[in-house]
Order: sequence, then C-alpha cells, then structure tokens
Amino acid sequence: MAKIIVLGAGMVGSAMARDLSGMHEVTSADISQKALDKLNAEFWIGTVQLDLSKKQDLQSAIAPFDLVVCAVPGFMGFQTLRWIIEAGKDVADISFFPENCLELDALAKEHGVTAIVDVGVAPGMDNLILGYLNEKMDIDTFECLVGGLPKVKKWPFAYKAPFSPIDVIEEYTRPARYVENGIEITRAPLTDAEFVEFEKVGTLESFNTDGLRSIIHTMGHIPNMKEKTLRYPGHIDLIKALQASGFFSEEKMEGLGVSPLEFTSNILLDEWKLGADEEEFTVMRVTVSSGSESIVYHLYDEYDPITKVSSMARTTGYTCTAAAELILQGHFTEKGVFPPELVGSKAGCFDFVMAYLKERNVTYTVTS
Repeated sequence: MAKIIVLGAGMVGSAMARDLSGMHEVTSADISQKALDKLNAEFWIGTVQLDLSKKQDLQSAIAPFDLVVCAVPGFMGFQTLRWIIEAGKDVADISFFPENCLELDALAKEHGVTAIVDVGVAPGMDNLILGYLNEKMDIDTFECLVGGLPKVKKWPFAYKAPFSPIDVIEEYTRPARYVENGIEITRAPLTDAEFVEFEKVGTLESFNTDGLRSIIHTMGHIPNMKEKTLRYPGHIDLIKALQASGFFSEEKMEGLGVSPLEFTSNILLDEWKLGADEEEFTVMRVTVSSGSESIVYHLYDEYDPITKVSSMARTTGYTCTAAAELILQGHFTEKGVFPPELVGSKAGCFDFVMAYLKERNVTYTVTS
C-alpha cells in the first residue's frame, strides 16, 4: 500500500481519489474546504486544505507521499508539475496545460522522477493507442474524434463541462495544430466543421482544436495527424458569436477590474456545470491507418448511476489512476517526462491500462 496525494478535489480529482483509496492510503488536497469535506464525509479519504499556487506549501505537503496525482486547472499545471518534479516526487498528471510538457524532461531526469502527463481520455488514451500501434505498423494517418456531452440537450449550448469553463474556453481560442502530408499546419480553432454519425448518439459536429499536443513532437514520422472535438450541432456558432463579440478577451475592462474572459467564465460556471446526478456520456473514435488497413478504437461510456461518477471523470480519471499504478507497481520505471504515446510503446503498459479500465467498465472496442 502506497501513500498518495491527489492535488485537486474537483469532479475528476475526487473520482481519482475514490478509485485509489480502495488500494492505497490517499489524501486529497484542494483550496476548497467544501469540496474536501464532501469527499471526506462520503468516502473517508484524508484531506488537507492547501493553496496549490504556493510553491513552499505545496512541496511541504507532498513531502511524505510516495506518489503525486495532479488534477489542477490547466493554467496552473505547468508550474505545479515543475514544483512536483523539483521535490523529487513521481507523478501522474492530468492538468492538461498548454505548455510543452517535454520542456521539463531534463529536469525530471535530473531529479530522478517519473512523470506521466496528459494521461486522461484525450489527450491520454488516444495517445496510448497510437504509441501501442506505432510499434506494430507503419502508420500514415492518425485521427481522433472525441467529446463529452450531456444526454439532455439544454438550450442554448447543449453542453456541460466537468472542467472549469476557463479551461474549455482556452480550448476554443488556442490555435489548432495538425499535420497534413508531413507539414505542420496551424488553423483557427472551431474550423473545418463536419457532421459525423455515431452509434447510440446520432449526429455530432466535429471541429479543430489543438488536441495533438505532444504527438506533434514525438510522432513526427507520421505524415497525417489530426484531433477534433465533438459537440451537438449548433454549438460552434454560439461559441463563435461569443468570441466575435469580445467575451473571451483577457484585457481588463475599464473601471470594472475584470476581463471579459473572467466575467464569461463565471457566468458559464453555472450554465455549464454538470449536475451531481446528471446523465452524460463520452464518445471517442480513434482511427489509425497504414495504407489500406485501418484499425479503429471506439469508446462510448455513460454516467454511472451506482457510483454516481460522471463518464468524463471515469474515462479521464481512471486512465490517470491506471498510470499511477503503472508507476507504483514498477511496470514503468523510466525517468523523465512521458506523454502517453511513449508509455504505450512499452511492452505490457498498454495491456495493463486497458485491463484496468475494463475492470471499471470503461471498455474500448476495436474494428479493422
């Protein structure tokens, strides 16, 4: 039994703490005492109120633990990961920060740290699948279509988020990179909209977001790579209207002391908040091709009414806790920073994660 600290007690962080507490001594850390009290009262998980933006407090708090699981908001992620590495702690991370995680690789090697990052559903499982298949075939095309959505479409956005709205908005505003015929292309997000049919779901619209992340750097030999986000039809136009009207600007409004982005995020916090028992689903299709051969991994996962854990928390969080177990059980021992595609290329790691998820009823099916 290991001692683990989970940084962040939000929807995904709390799901990970619950999952790991069945096997280890787990402590959850968050600035919100309300979130910690809920977790402790329902599941008897140890808690510590902590301002994760303070380096000394963070490093002191994690000192007694064998492993750190990091689920802080994206804008804090890179700096938090740096501090964890400097403290010499192994870490599984799903903060999904915009910076290049590989910039911390040398630091992790210097401190003898194993850091598995971006290890959610996407980025995460799609990377792991790609890394696994890259060892088996000469890949020329990789495509991932992914989205998490409520079952009930509530006007106007027909969307709910298990993450903070500011992280979702960042996904809608960051330039999207993909690779076509060996050339890296940058386009505006929300572009190249297409309607796509999914079993059990129906028609969704896909659009460009900057989802490839580390794959651009680690899988540069693959000539065609793209990830697109999925939403209900009509969502793109609403987001573009907000963006065109200045609601995502980061400049402070004169006399008000807040930016339009801060204001919008606070408004959308209630509009996009996923209800405690609200049914939602995650859908993903990962296609990897070599010439005329294509292998397709399909995921359709729903809110679990028994455990009352959302699908996005399950599919994201349990991938990360699987990565934590890879480290703790000695299946992955290399030192440095590793996005999931590099983990998936290692013998046994892919099968371990897939089996771990299947035990928790997160099941991927494969067609070719």
